[in-house]
Amino acid sequence: MRASLLKIGETGRKLPNGYSNNTSRNKYQKVTSEEVQMKILGINGSPRGTNSRTLKLVEAVLEGAKKQGAETELVDLCTLDIQYCIGCEVCYAEGTCIQEDDLADLWDKILSSDGLVLGSPVYFSVVTAQLKTMIDRLANAVHCQMLSGKYGCAVTTAGARGDKDVLHYMNYFLNQLGVLTVGEVGAVIGVGNPEVLDSAVGSAFAMGQTLAEAIKTKRRYPDQERAISERGEFFRQLIVENKDAWSYQYEYLMDKGWV
Repeated sequence: MRASLLKIGETGRKLPNGYSNNTSRNKYQKVTSEEVQMKILGINGSPRGTNSRTLKLVEAVLEGAKKQGAETELVDLCTLDIQYCIGCEVCYAEGTCIQEDDLADLWDKILSSDGLVLGSPVYFSVVTAQLKTMIDRLANAVHCQMLSGKYGCAVTTAGARGDKDVLHYMNYFLNQLGVLTVGEVGAVIGVGNPEVLDSAVGSAFAMGQTLAEAIKTKRRYPDQERAISERGEFFRQLIVENKDAWSYQYEYLMDKGWV
């Protein structure tokens, strides 16, 4: 049986504002404002485990968000089994992926979150292979901007250079999903500069607070919103042109009222 990667399941179904599909309640029972809890998911793409300096920055963002009342979760991407995208386009047509691995569960976590933190060290001027593999598998979500309404940010560490390019790439990817980004923090540590990481940890903590506040207040980012809208229009036209082959994506847009 295929893994249900990008099909909107019970945890990701869009409900009317203020309603929940929590199974402990009557279906779609109204949720009071006191019960609403924002959740922020941190994804660390470093393969260095607890030795990861990027991990320190992801954790600092999550700690800052916690101070503002967020529920947080950290995912070590490199402990998951995530296979390469093979470009078969089955997800475009059926909303499912032929790969049976851990990305389906990770996608459920992403869908159920209000905010995302992406972290990757700089490996030869780009993100790690593990994070890039996850990114490539989310083409279906990018086409449909399935994370519209969420907020995010990015962190990185580098030995010498490349931090700005990697930060831009991660936040650009979040924008492609429909996510509004609140900032970025990078640390170019070099040789004999441990204080650089300490300073970046403080900046990451503050960014976590900003992320949580943006979620609470539904902060607007007009420039990003325009760019996301323009990109969304491009993908909508592409999906309409391929609606017979990409039937799932076309139906998704129809359900959203976007076509």
